Amino acid sequence: MNPRFSVVIPAFNSAATLARAIESVRAQTWPAHEILVVDDGSTDATAEVAAGCDGVRLIRQKNSGVSVARNAGAAAATGDWLAFLDADDWYAPDRLRLHAEWIAEDPALDFLTGDYEYRDDAGKLLGTSMVQHESGRMMLAKAAGGPRVVMDAPDEIAAFVADHFGDTHTLSVPRARFVELGGYPTGFKVCEDVHFLTRLVATSRRIGVTCASLGVYVIHGASATRRDPVAAQRENVRTLIDLSRLAQNFPAPVRQGVVERMASARYNLGCALSKHGERAAAVSAVLPSLIERPGWRSLRTVLSMLRG
Repeated sequence: MNPRFSVVIPAFNSAATLARAIESVRAQTWPAHEILVVDDGSTDATAEVAAGCDGVRLIRQKNSGVSVARNAGAAAATGDWLAFLDADDWYAPDRLRLHAEWIAEDPALDFLTGDYEYRDDAGKLLGTSMVQHESGRMMLAKAAGGPRVVMDAPDEIAAFVADHFGDTHTLSVPRARFVELGGYPTGFKVCEDVHFLTRLVATSRRIGVTCASLGVYVIHGASATRRDPVAAQRENVRTLIDLSRLAQNFPAPVRQGVVERMASARYNLGCALSKHGERAAAVSAVLPSLIERPGWRSLRTVLSMLRG
């Protein structure tokens, strides 16, 4: 049976970019079953833009964050598969088709992801995701030039969890599985997508990977992460601490990936603190890695923070 995709677009003060995102869905070579825009309490013309686009269901809520908005869209969806798109990004024309045709051929796939492009505010191509991540390079090597490949080996799973190449707008997930897992976690401002994706991986055995670019992720020079890197990295660690608590019940490769990702998050927080001259805080940030992942690598990280 052909999959029916419900595309959920959370939007907060996104009037300037929302129409482009919506149009990229409307222009798909495999038509979406429906497009749901969730206006997360915007104070600009976001709702008016969405209402003015044909084929869009508008859901309005008080400002509650992106996770609540995505979950609200999923709850209202009537398709059997979910796809997500942030209001400042856009889909490649074949994004839904490449996944839909594969799902129809191989219904045993648990979920699908794929490559995507990084572009700046002016649209300049900055790179692609899979070649920039170890897990992506592993899958490209396994695909050996092919357009798609199945991720199913323990080392592939561990590498994907530790530093995944996919992003929210490349994810295709059965709506029933999304609901069963409880959707995106609320109460977190950073890394909520990793939290959900890791829980999804922990319940999956066969993951479809499309090696072609499925869309564009826009890198904003004035993003919150760049304006306040220390706060962003603290929030990243806080989210991963919650994920680590859950990971005790995950399969071994997923647990291993979570430990690696946590170590990277603590290192990034230490670097951000060190750049602000907070050397003692930087050391404190990475010390837990010695307990979670004892060895020379963790010790070297602590020493690097001591040296500033």
